[in-house]
Order: sequence, then structure tokens, then C-alpha cells
Amino acid sequence: MKGIILAGGLGTRLSPLTKITNKHLLPIYDKPMIYYPLQTLINAGIDDILIVTGGNHAGDFLRLLGNGKEFGLKHLNYTYQEGEGGIAQALALAEHFSDYEKIVVILGDNIIEGSVICAVKDFKKQKEGAKVILKEVPDPQRFGVAEIVDGRVMGIEEKPEAPKSKYAVIGIYMYDSRVFDIIRTLKPSGRGELEITDVSNAYIREGTMTHHFLEGWWSDAGTFESLHRVSNLVAQGGANKKDL
Repeated sequence: MKGIILAGGLGTRLSPLTKITNKHLLPIYDKPMIYYPLQTLINAGIDDILIVTGGNHAGDFLRLLGNGKEFGLKHLNYTYQEGEGGIAQALALAEHFSDYEKIVVILGDNIIEGSVICAVKDFKKQKEGAKVILKEVPDPQRFGVAEIVDGRVMGIEEKPEAPKSKYAVIGIYMYDSRVFDIIRTLKPSGRGELEITDVSNAYIREGTMTHHFLEGWWSDAGTFESLHRVSNLVAQGGANKKDL
């Protein structure tokens, strides 16, 4: 299985910091943000990894990470996203890299305390379809929210005013090779982007979506508040433990 880190975008909510660097290179406590999703994939047993980035500072990833030797990798792959077209559009750039294997996709600003190795192992055994990782949160209206009925995900709604559950879909997704065909059928949302929620809902409609509940804390780092919060969490207890 291959891993894809989506680390593009302009990071405007973190301006003016992002005027001089890519958001995913900002520090989380004592390491650049990109180190955490990279280590999450490696801890889950994935060592064939692509980083999708963009903007004026894309070359800084290569200067920082090189070929991944510091992380025990033999090679690290990169590709460039022009502009901002949404998470699904960024993922579409990984089609050739995927070689039509199952993939694990992680957003570059998602940081977890534990590991997703159990979820990855389960998805390897899954014949087809997709898997999302869920976390109960106090403010689900800020996220994509999963509706769960009789132990199954029946739909995902993006930033709902009246959430149907408290389970947020965190930025770690697992898809089979058909994901790229699904992306080609998508139409831009009201934001003018191809939405990853629409990708996941396509799998839900066909009945091939599974889910995993994350243990330990999780946070994105896309705002000043969340950047500060997750830095404190890492300082207090670390991140990317080997296993749940």
C-alpha cells in the first residue's frame, strides 16, 4: 500500500506566516509540521510515499526532507499542484504514483497522538472500497461529520449547522484504486473545489465504506488557535506513538 501526503494550498488562515513559507513547514513544537504526517505513515508500515505540494515554497520540502533518509526511507516522491482546486484535485495528481494499489491519504496538517496501523491492516484485508477514520469531538460543526446508523457510516456532511453525530472525519482516508475514476466524475462545489467528502460519499452510496475510531488525541493545525493547541499537546505528550 502506498501513502500520499497532501501539503499544498496557500494557508491563508495562517498569514502572514505563510507569506514566507508553506504552512506545512511551520513548526509544531520542535519539528516542522510535515514530519508528523510523514511519521504517521511510516509508523503504519508504509514506506512508499508521495508528497503533493505547491506554491512558491515547494522546493523547500526537498531541501528539508531530501530523499527521506532521515526517516529510514530509501526514496521520497514529490509532485506539484498548480493553484488550489481542493483536496480531491490534489489527490488526482497521485494517480500515476499509486500504480492502482490501495492508498492511504493524509492531510499535511493532521497530527495524531497514536498510530493508524490497526486501521491500515484492516483496510489491507478489505476486498474493495474505502475507510475513514473518525474521532468524537466537542465541536463537530467545524468538520466533515459522519452519520452512523447501526454501526455503518451512512453519509458525511461537510461543516453541518446541525451535526447528525459528534464524529468528525479526520484527515486520513483510505481508498482503493477506483478513487481516481470517482474523482473524474466530481463537479466543483460552491467553493469551486473538488471535495474529498464527495469522494467518500460515493463509496458510502455503493456500500463499500468502513470506518475506524481513533484513540488518543487528534488535531489539525490550520489556524493559529489549532497550531498553538497541537504544539502544546505535542510538548506535553508527544505524537506518533508506535501503536494504539
